[in-house]
Amino acid sequence: MTISTTTPVPVIPPYATMLGFTRYVSRTGPAKATFVGGLRRQRERRSGFNPHGQLVKALKADIAFRTGGSYLGGVVDVVKDRWKPLYGTLRTGARTYLDSLGDPQQVDLAQTRDAIATVGPLAVKINPHFGLRFADGRREAVRIHFDEAPPSPEAATAMLHLMARHMDQILPNAEPVLVDLRRGVTHRIDTAARPADVESWLAGEAAAFTSMWSATATPTA
Repeated sequence: MTISTTTPVPVIPPYATMLGFTRYVSRTGPAKATFVGGLRRQRERRSGFNPHGQLVKALKADIAFRTGGSYLGGVVDVVKDRWKPLYGTLRTGARTYLDSLGDPQQVDLAQTRDAIATVGPLAVKINPHFGLRFADGRREAVRIHFDEAPPSPEAATAMLHLMARHMDQILPNAEPVLVDLRRGVTHRIDTAARPADVESWLAGEAAAFTSMWSATATPTA
C-alpha cells in the first residue's frame, strides 16, 4: 500500500489592512482583481516595508515635546538617500498639519490601539497612526495618507467609517480623522452619509474582495 506524503498547502484566509482595503475600494474593473492578487502574494511572502516610519516618529515627537517642527526639520538628514526626496516632499505638508493643530500647549499625544474589524466575510486590521488629546477634552484618532494623489472619496469614506465603528477599542470618545499629509489637509467623517448605507457598501466590497482572494490562490503542482 502506498502512503501519500503530500504536504497540505497552507490556507491563507482573506485578510487586509485598512490601507489595503481602502486602496482596493478606490479601484474599478479588472484593477480590483489585480490589486487583490498582489496583496495575497505579498501576504504569502510575508513581505512589506513601511518607508514612512521615521516621518511619523518625527511628527509625533514634535507634538509630544511641543518643538514646533524641529524634529520634522531634521528627519530628512537621518533617512537613507533613496528616501530623502520623499521625505522632503512630505515634510512641508506635515508642518502645515502641525500648525493646524493650534497652540502646541493645548494638544498632546494619546495612546491608540489597533482593532480587527469584520467587514462581511473579511477581516480588516484598523490601525491609526496616533491619537491626539486636546485641552478642551476633544480626542482624535489620526490616520495619515501619504500617497501622491489625494485620497479618493471612497477611500476616505471607508477609512473614516471603519475607524468610527471601532472607536471604543481604538480611542474611546475620539473622532476619526484622515490627514492628507502632502497637502496638509484633514478629512473628517461626512455626517450626511447614512452609516447603514456605508456599511452595506463595504460589506459588498468585502465579499468581492474575498472572492477575488480565493480566485488568486497560488496553483499547486
